[in-house]
Amino acid sequence: MLIDVSKLRNVVLLSHSGAGKTALAESVVFKTGDVTRQGNVQDGNTVSDFEPEEVKRQSSIQTTVLPCTWKGTKINILDTPGYEDFLGESHSAVRVVEGAILVVDATSGVEVGTNRDWRTCEKNSLPRIVLVNKMDRENADFSRTVQDLQSSLDRKCVPINIPIGTEDSFEGVVDLLDPQNTPDGLDNIIDTAKEQLVEIIAETDDDLTTKYLEGDEISKDELSDALAKGIVAGDIVPVMAASVTKSIGVDALLDAVQRYLPSPEQSVETDSGDSIEPSLDGPLSAFVFKTTADPFVGRLSLFRVYRGTFKANSEVFNINKSQSERIGQIYKVFGKNQEAEEEIGPGDIGAVAKLSDTTTNDTLCDEDNPVTFEQISFPKGNYTMSVAPKSKADVDKMSSSLSKIVEEDSSIVLTREPDTGETLLSGLGDVHLDVAIQKIQRKFTTELVLNTPRVPYKETITSVFNAEYKHKKQSGGHGQYGHVNLRLEPTAKGEGFQFASEVVGGAVPKEYISSVEKGIVKALDGGIVAGYPVVDLKVVLYDGSYHDVDSSGISFEIAASHAVRDGVRGANPSLLEPVMTIAVNVPDTFTGDVIGDINGKRGRILGMVPEAGYTTIEAEVPQSELLHYATELRSQTQGRGTYTAELNKYEPVPFNIAQKLMNQGDDATDSKT
Repeated sequence: MLIDVSKLRNVVLLSHSGAGKTALAESVVFKTGDVTRQGNVQDGNTVSDFEPEEVKRQSSIQTTVLPCTWKGTKINILDTPGYEDFLGESHSAVRVVEGAILVVDATSGVEVGTNRDWRTCEKNSLPRIVLVNKMDRENADFSRTVQDLQSSLDRKCVPINIPIGTEDSFEGVVDLLDPQNTPDGLDNIIDTAKEQLVEIIAETDDDLTTKYLEGDEISKDELSDALAKGIVAGDIVPVMAASVTKSIGVDALLDAVQRYLPSPEQSVETDSGDSIEPSLDGPLSAFVFKTTADPFVGRLSLFRVYRGTFKANSEVFNINKSQSERIGQIYKVFGKNQEAEEEIGPGDIGAVAKLSDTTTNDTLCDEDNPVTFEQISFPKGNYTMSVAPKSKADVDKMSSSLSKIVEEDSSIVLTREPDTGETLLSGLGDVHLDVAIQKIQRKFTTELVLNTPRVPYKETITSVFNAEYKHKKQSGGHGQYGHVNLRLEPTAKGEGFQFASEVVGGAVPKEYISSVEKGIVKALDGGIVAGYPVVDLKVVLYDGSYHDVDSSGISFEIAASHAVRDGVRGANPSLLEPVMTIAVNVPDTFTGDVIGDINGKRGRILGMVPEAGYTTIEAEVPQSELLHYATELRSQTQGRGTYTAELNKYEPVPFNIAQKLMNQGDDATDSKT
């Protein structure tokens, strides 16, 4: 069903974990009559948290779309996870809305997630309402929370209603722009709060400023209109009180969403800088912001329409993939349920199943009117584990299952480390990857295990060494004979492996020289002293001998393999370790602790860049010291620290560590023989 754009609101719920987003979503859809029973997170029966992993953890792990209708306005509620490990979900949701509700716990005030979500809203110029929830709880304090918001976030946070009572006595709210039937004893509090609100609103409008300074009365409608404009412009962030589990203050919140948060009526800028209007009959422009994988339904693509009408049984063009997509049935999504629709108009959100090539971040449009939208920037995962099948039965299913979960969650990255042969899964934390593995088992009946990944060390040599090996074997008929003399020379860092032949006089026939190189390469790739690839050396074949009958390519390959192994062991071998360049962003109060920790990880501080209460610490740290750094940093900084890392170079491993790794390599070699 097509909805007038002016009667639409797309709103994302953001908060620190546990502040009550999902409880708010549940209260809203109950209040609007879209469900007949208000569920509870603890009971595992909410319409928003329906995945088994969410029910088990009593916490959201994915964005859920909950459309509802309030006084003739359709509100698409996007309930997002609050836990840091699922930050990618809120990034995708923020991309397709015009407003946000930032939920704050009245007993805890501003928390780590509150600061994080505030910065997200600021970065995206997203109008927002702050809802101070849990006003019925012990130690709830609205005034203290408002002061915390103003001091920690911005002075533009201002109450537009105030609570009636607190803790067990919390029973309602008073609208400061229209205070009616106010309880005894609140008159002075209401008057003071209203005066502060009127002053802030008046500051956003020159005419109102003049009226205010001259002492003229400003009407309720004038104040309301100016408040709406101030919220959209980002000059005012209204603060409201509520207890969502008791549905107190939810009506007022819905009224505020309808009255003050913007509709999708405004034009939208495309990736090229052009603007498009949300016209009903214009050429289609829609953006896929989320993909879910289902073993029965297949790929389900959630989209937001920006222009035109998205119709069932039609054909659209995926501009990112340069492919046409056949559209079958389209849906309105409500939690885990999908309701068939014939068409979805501009500003609205819908879903379509079983698209062939379309994934998250793709734009669907009219082929003759191509348009692309800015891509969602997903957070990069630095917590990496190796993943392997639990049994032989899971081997064949592992690759496809991992691909589907990566398609569903763009914050998860799947790679393969060629030096160790491991399949690596990177995410935002241990919980993030654990949930992904649980989903794979449940959805695709594939059991996988996570392990700490091996560090891709490399071996090299530090001196010149001559090695000789004669492979001679006689077992009846043709025998085997191959004889090589090799000179091993270290090369400059980063030059890899080089091979050359200085054989003269046909000591080793030309047809066998390629076999010599092949044997050398195989041996070096498998590692010599610790099981890691050997790099940065030159191997020269300078002499040898052959037999007219018994020599063959395989004989020289075997001889070369043995000779180069002996050569590496004799050329003062050394281990190289990968060194990462990291950028750690932490609040100033944690800078000293983080620097001390980096130094303890054999790191070298390169520099520090201060910015608005935070410091970015740049350093070089061996990869082996960073295997669990994502969780360590989060614990060390109370969840406030973040970092990025990229491979910079390889450096020699300290002697004591190298000896340990070489001994492990020897043990592994012995176990194979």
